[in-house]
Parts: sequence; C-alpha cells; structure tokens
Amino acid sequence: MAYNLLKGKKGLVFGALNEQSIAWKVAQRAVEEGAEIVLTNTPVSIRMGTIDELAKACNAPVIAADATSVKDLENLIDQSMEHFGGKFDFILHSIGMSPNVRKGRTYDDLDYDYLAKTLDISAISFHKVIQVARKKDAINDWGSIVALTYIAAQRTLYGYNDMADAKALLESIARSFGYIYGREKCVRINTVSQSPTPTTAGKGVLGMEDLLDYAERVSPLGNASADDCAGYVLTLFSDLTRKVTMQNLFHDGGFSSMGMSRKAMTTYGKGLEVEYEDIRLKK
Repeated sequence: MAYNLLKGKKGLVFGALNEQSIAWKVAQRAVEEGAEIVLTNTPVSIRMGTIDELAKACNAPVIAADATSVKDLENLIDQSMEHFGGKFDFILHSIGMSPNVRKGRTYDDLDYDYLAKTLDISAISFHKVIQVARKKDAINDWGSIVALTYIAAQRTLYGYNDMADAKALLESIARSFGYIYGREKCVRINTVSQSPTPTTAGKGVLGMEDLLDYAERVSPLGNASADDCAGYVLTLFSDLTRKVTMQNLFHDGGFSSMGMSRKAMTTYGKGLEVEYEDIRLKK
C-alpha cells in the first residue's frame, strides 16, 4: 500500500545490485511512494548485477560511479542534477565491502592495505558523497541523507571483522556532518542499524546463518527484512521526520535492547544438556 510519502521528491540511490539488496527495495518503494530517482553503482557492480532491470521498472537512469572517487562523485551529482532539472531531496548510501572478509583474513591477522580499502569503501565514501553534494549545493533544504549500518559498530560480533570499524566510522561521519549540514541547510543525516540481512554482501560474513538465527531468537519482533528496512528508510526521506538528524536508528526487531531472550536461554540450556550428556557417556 502506497501513502504518497515522497510525492514530488527526487533522490539518489547508491548500492542496488540485485533483488536481495536493501537499496533495491528502497528504490522500488521510493518510486511507489511518488519519488523520482537516479540509481548508481560501480561499473563492475553494474555489469555483475541486474540493476538495469530495476532501472527499467523504476524508469530511472543508471549512472556509474565509484563512490571512493571524488571525480566520479562530482560527475554523478552533476548528471543527477541535470536529469532532475535542479536540486534533489534525498540520498541513500548502501555501500559496504571488506577485502579482509572476502579473503578470509581474521581480525587479529588483517591485511592493512585491505583495511584501508574497507574503510574507504564502507565509510569514507559516505563523507565524500556528503562533501561533494554540499559543495555543489545539490540537496534541497530539509533534505535527507541515510546510510545503512549495523550493531557491530557498538558491540563485538564474531566474524564481522573490520567492517565493524568501518560502521563505527560511518556513524561518526553522520553525526559530524549532520551538525554542519543541519545548521546550514536543514539537511538531516542519519544511519539505520538494520538486522542481519542476507544480502549479497551480508552472506560473505563469517557465520551469517548462525547470526541470523540468533538474532531471530533474541529479537522480540524477529529480524527486520530488507522490505521492512526500505519502509523505515522512506519515513526518513519523508517530511514526517524533519527534525530527526544525527541519529543512529536501530531497526532490528528490538535486538539492540535485549540481553537474553527466553528462546535463546532455552536453546542455550539444551546445548548444555547435550554437552553434559556427552561428557557423562565418555566417562
């Protein structure tokens, strides 16, 4: 059901790769809610993914850009403003990748060149996007910028590796730039801390299946899906959240406020029973 939340608004969506992508869902829902959008991703991601299908369905152009390249971003913003006929209203930053995770390097054995790439792609690119947009005065007053993050920025989660450091930096950038852009143009900047989600990137995290199961058991509302996340992001693009900025907003079914749920305790107890039984049988 559409509510016309974004009627007349225009926005730029980074990171749609395929139907599993949260950015893909956001793009679809934004258009359903009345927005006009531009899609962007790296040239290699455009070739590997199916973003052209999304572009056709959303009647949106795809402009290739490497978000770590200021030159690419300047060209992207210029082309987007030309397409829209002026300024636009929102940006989604849904970008994250760790070469260390992809190569199986653990946190206590990182390749530091890989770490630099992780931070640049997954966090510093957010700063670059905002800085370029601000310098070009590309976003309308009371516009909205949202980046996707994860609770590993605050808590240690085994297997999330150096992406946790990147997400912590991402959230700090939202706060720091949120103050500057907010005072100048009333542009609000927030991060959404989503449940573990089986996107193409998410599936690369060590132990993702176990993490999904654990979060589902602990969260009173269960894990939030990519579709759920898209709906939440749209509210942050809308005029209903004009005074929400510099926040890290948890969208995780309550996981972030939980200690141990009854389901998790029951599972843990059963695991102990099996362990004790194995010990008894070995004696």
